[in-house]
Amino acid sequence: MEFESYLRFVLALAFVLSLIVLAAWAARRFGLGGALPATRGRNKRLGVVETLAVDARRRLVLVRRDGVEHLILLGPQTDLVVESGVTAPPARPADASETLP
Repeated sequence: MEFESYLRFVLALAFVLSLIVLAAWAARRFGLGGALPATRGRNKRLGVVETLAVDARRRLVLVRRDGVEHLILLGPQTDLVVESGVTAPPARPADASETLP
């Protein structure tokens, strides 16, 4: 085989590997691959309000169940309820500048 063939092989391999890394990054960044919602069209009693990555291994998750929120720290080996029974903040009233007279 000639040098051009080896170079073409290495460039193609580098391209494919970079596409795999890019797809993995996008899946992690946008949270793809999660569980599908269990209920459709029914009253939902359980929902994830917000998530925050603490570091590479741990994540804070704010979960709402029956109108009450729970703050949970998820890790690779253990899960910890940080705060339970958090009441949801009241809805923000519209600013006067946002409404028309």
